Amino acid sequence: MHYTEIGFVNTKRMFEKAYGGGYAVPAYNFVNMEQLQAIVTACIETRSPVIIQASKRAREYVGREFVRHMAQAAMEVVRSSGSGIPCALHLDHGDSPDECASGIEDGFSSVMIDGSALPFDDNIRLTKEVADFAHRLDVTVEGELGTLSGVEEEVRRSTSAYTDPKLVEEFVKRSGVDSLAVSIGTAHGLNKVGMKPGGQLPPLRFDILEEIKRRLPGFPIVLHGSSALPAKYVDMVNCYGGRLSDVAGIPEEQIREAAASCVCKVNIASDALLTTTAVVRKVLSEDPGVFDTRKYLGPAREALVALYARKNREVLKSAGRV
Repeated sequence: MHYTEIGFVNTKRMFEKAYGGGYAVPAYNFVNMEQLQAIVTACIETRSPVIIQASKRAREYVGREFVRHMAQAAMEVVRSSGSGIPCALHLDHGDSPDECASGIEDGFSSVMIDGSALPFDDNIRLTKEVADFAHRLDVTVEGELGTLSGVEEEVRRSTSAYTDPKLVEEFVKRSGVDSLAVSIGTAHGLNKVGMKPGGQLPPLRFDILEEIKRRLPGFPIVLHGSSALPAKYVDMVNCYGGRLSDVAGIPEEQIREAAASCVCKVNIASDALLTTTAVVRKVLSEDPGVFDTRKYLGPAREALVALYARKNREVLKSAGRV
């Protein structure tokens, strides 16, 4: 089924508006029904455009059929709300042309092909292969240049490499991508690889970002690994029996600054996982007799709605940008 039959849009117009408006479109990952419900609810509430994301591993966990039908249900809710918010369905970290093709078959309006661990020319060849067939169906394609450290979903890398601004023009021209994920210091997951215990991540490399912006004027840039990992939820997990240590997120003021520049899409996944785990632990610890899943997943969903709505309003500045 083509994404237009469901009601999704690709990211082209989304990013044009975001670039011109100095904000970023939220790209929220989901791995279950409650997360998806919270994403849709928060974005309707704040009248924010949204990119709903599912990774390869999420599709394997949830099931392709379930992901497709859940996404369709989400779009029905958006339409019935009358909010008019544009929604894209994006495949996050596609690792092969076949994976990207299956996503397009399932109604994804945008796909990422991640060849960032490959040599430069191989990355271009892989990315171009996906862009060539995706564009025939008006599906937008995200590539990546530079690598982020960390562990999240199928991304498991022990080192990071900043994006070389001198390579971005050639990469975009030869690959034909519609947006580019770059590495300027964000990182995947909760435990940032290479960070010393009790330490902090170095500030984002805005000098690299500004040079990329200069070399690719008007071109949409993407940031992965942009969760803030609020201390209150880390503390909540540990207070109620968890063991999280050396957790470090990306300060929201830095994400806000990036969104005001050329970053048009910000990926946020770990914040939702952390929030859900913290709330569920709290509910089960305070009332050990609870066995009804609605009694703990419901409060977790409410916390996620608040999380996403605040991100839209205060960090990405996407609220009201219909």
